[in-house]
Amino acid sequence: MKRGSMKYPFDRQFLFPKRSIIDRAKTLYDNARVSIRERRSKQNVELLPAKPIVPLNSIDVPLVFITHNDIALLPSFLKHYRKIGVTRFICVDDVSNDGTKEYLLEQPDIDVWTSNIRFEKARRGRRWREGLFGRYGYGRWYINVDSDEFLIYDQCPEETIPALIQVLEDNGIKRLPAPMLDIYPGVETDNAVDGDLPWFSVNRFDADGYEISYLKRGISVKGGPRKRLFNEENELIKYPLIYWDKHCYFGSSIHRPLPYNRNFAPIWGVLLHFKFFTNYREKIAEAVDGRQHYNGSQHYQTMKEELDQKGGIDFMAKNSARFTNPAQLVELGFMPSICYDLDDEPRAPYRVWK
Repeated sequence: MKRGSMKYPFDRQFLFPKRSIIDRAKTLYDNARVSIRERRSKQNVELLPAKPIVPLNSIDVPLVFITHNDIALLPSFLKHYRKIGVTRFICVDDVSNDGTKEYLLEQPDIDVWTSNIRFEKARRGRRWREGLFGRYGYGRWYINVDSDEFLIYDQCPEETIPALIQVLEDNGIKRLPAPMLDIYPGVETDNAVDGDLPWFSVNRFDADGYEISYLKRGISVKGGPRKRLFNEENELIKYPLIYWDKHCYFGSSIHRPLPYNRNFAPIWGVLLHFKFFTNYREKIAEAVDGRQHYNGSQHYQTMKEELDQKGGIDFMAKNSARFTNPAQLVELGFMPSICYDLDDEPRAPYRVWK
């Protein structure tokens, strides 16, 4: 374990770290310096609507996502987010050719946008996201994910996104940290019918073996099956529920949005990340050919070499567990309990990060 890092998930004795005055001052200084750079270098990218666009209203719960050839996941993706309260989907389709765009255009609650540049040229999608937030309005909450990411949090789906936003606002929090947990198949995938949520068929994850650090620009979480199998140092933390105002930029990484001082909240969710869904072989080959990801998709090349040699990836290990529900991840220490109503009795399992 690296110096200054902690084991994650957290045990029951965990106390959320208190950042020193010096640490906070370093964060604010870096935030001011990088914010100036981002304002100076800001570029508008062309986004074209594929259907008529209606402005958001004040009670809409909008979700912004980017997709490319994800028709296998999209029905369950929409089902999940509609269930937890999303009223409007705002999508950039990055030249899909598997029926994704046509399927999205059939959905009455989805705005579909296209661009004359690809994902990598749009700073791996960050320019698109910033452009859409500007178009749909500053000073409001957005869910901000990819089409293979499923946000969960304590007591969802019973408690919806508006209830979660109210808790965050009551605590002076403007974004929700959420580590990505890579979900992968077991020895055999379970049977599931079309339209089921993806964890009905692909539902294993690494239940321990992660490290967390508190850095100048935010929280860092690393580990999981890609680290275990391929020694990759992928950053797992994201902020999928974010209050976007004119102070916000993604800067050099979607994992460290500006302002940096908002990146240390003690209320977390988790992103179930279906990078290794039932069609992962095809998706890895496509990513290698497309070269749209970090460093020319080098990490995908490593995985493709494994596929070429063995025909598949054996993800299973001693720390593999079957995902069941959000309460399981609270019990394991991946995310805390959330109190939605002070008059309610705490639900078991109960974990609060203070």
